Amino acid sequence: QVQLVESGGGLVQPGGSLSLSCAASGFIFSSYAMAWYRQAPGKQRELVAVISNGARKNYADSVKGRFTIFRDNDKSTVYLQMNNLKLEDTGVYYCKGSIRSTDYWGQGTQVTVSS
Repeated sequence: QVQLVESGGGLVQPGGSLSLSCAASGFIFSSYAMAWYRQAPGKQRELVAVISNGARKNYADSVKGRFTIFRDNDKSTVYLQMNNLKLEDTGVYYCKGSIRSTDYWGQGTQVTVSS
């Protein structure tokens, strides 16, 4: 079955960096777009970045120039490199894959930006 497992969250000071990983299994990873979402306390889940199966990338305006999404098809893993983190980047980050018309989510990883 499809599984998505995130890792790499943690506590970081403003201006710091974190790298998130999402290891995928149960489907042909290279054939599907993958995305990162986040959900801050009391807010709706929002799209952060998406990468197509052809490695075309799109970002939320709030993270452009600071975050980079990339994928390693050999490892069936999608990454999110986050630089110059801000307080408002705090939240639970989720990996999502839309596989055969079904959305699959990872369990999420907490990112806390705090001084």
